[in-house]
Amino acid sequence: MNNPGERNIAADAVDSGNTAAPEQSAAILIVDDEPGVLSALKRLLHRTSYRVFTAESGAAGLDILAQQPIDVVISDMRMPHMSGAEFLTKVHADYPQTARIILTGYSDIDSVVSAINEGGVHHYLQKPWHDQELLLTLRRALEQQELRRETARLLELTRVQNEQLKAFNTTLEAEVLARTGEIKQTVLFLERAEFDLKSSFTAMLKVCANMIEMRCGALGGQSARVAELAKQLALDAGMSEFEAQELFFAGLLLGIGKLALPDALLQKSIDQFTPAEAQLYYQHPLHAEMTLMPVANLQHAGGLIRLQYERYDGRGTPDGLNGEAIPLGARVLAIVRDFEDLHSGALLGRHLIDTQILKILQSQAGIRYDPVLVSLFIKRLSAAQPSIEHICIDTAKLKTGMKLADDLRTPRGMLLLTRDSVLEAHHIAQIRRFEQSEGTRFSVTVVEDRA
Repeated sequence: MNNPGERNIAADAVDSGNTAAPEQSAAILIVDDEPGVLSALKRLLHRTSYRVFTAESGAAGLDILAQQPIDVVISDMRMPHMSGAEFLTKVHADYPQTARIILTGYSDIDSVVSAINEGGVHHYLQKPWHDQELLLTLRRALEQQELRRETARLLELTRVQNEQLKAFNTTLEAEVLARTGEIKQTVLFLERAEFDLKSSFTAMLKVCANMIEMRCGALGGQSARVAELAKQLALDAGMSEFEAQELFFAGLLLGIGKLALPDALLQKSIDQFTPAEAQLYYQHPLHAEMTLMPVANLQHAGGLIRLQYERYDGRGTPDGLNGEAIPLGARVLAIVRDFEDLHSGALLGRHLIDTQILKILQSQAGIRYDPVLVSLFIKRLSAAQPSIEHICIDTAKLKTGMKLADDLRTPRGMLLLTRDSVLEAHHIAQIRRFEQSEGTRFSVTVVEDRA
């Protein structure tokens, strides 16, 4: 299922100097009716500081939860007697503070949606899993859990301090000023917690996009490029920063509905589809909208993904909208998506260069695409130049405190660190170890220090 070398790299990535509080004594419960899966996961986690408990059924898992506080539950989707969705629904009801991760083979998207909707699943992973991704998902689940606890603590602290302020409102002005200062400090803490939560949310979406690309055979980083280009084009067109960020999320998850498509279809370029295959393929935006619907923060993104194949002349799908009746975000996605698909060969079965692609976009302006957006897109590409504030260096020159100017990915497209991450000593050590184990060299783009 997973090669031993990969397991060791992933385990080292967790153990090498990363001793944050959420990991030191976290209790992990693994529920799966296959003893081989339980053994494999126990071997993977034995080098970490986690305390690992296992159960071969949902009922046995509930018995352990009744006796032992558990931080994270990892459950298989398909189990006899009690399915993973049913088990996690009970965990959600009785132990809401326990983070929930589900293992799925992507064979039944309705079951995955049910588990997310009813069981309050925080993350899901594909079987067979990749060790490093599983450890990263587990680590982030614990970090997000700790963040929620800290946010709740700070909110309670704010509530208590506000009550104290009301009780002592007749005291000296100096004391009132002191209390006000404490409240301001608490607000700063809460703002920081909110910022960290949003950053974790974006990072998790990038990890999901990376997993989608590996399943669908897309080039590494293609989703991130679509998301960034879509956001920049939307801003050029006058979209607000908030709306552009939601469009960025839609770009990252543009292909999530393809997880429901058969492998044979994903291996073909679009121009090779039979009419029946094309009809099946163009259902993937509807699957995407359904998948994202339970997540309130992604419902708008799901709506934009659903309309990505509408055409400016009204001959698109699924609703046959035309012109400006198509939401601006969906019109942007159509241009950027086809630009990347023409580059990668996913659309025509061969790779095209920028000049060829721009001619195609111009020829379809007013037909498939919004002509104003096509002009803005061509203008943006023509003016694009490497930022003078960014430099590309090898890992030997990395220093703590440096800030990433772009996502750091492996040559195969696996996301290691997100843009704007500030490098710490353990990050640099992990990157260099990964280089040695993979036998490759990374070039890292960082923000230039002009001090």
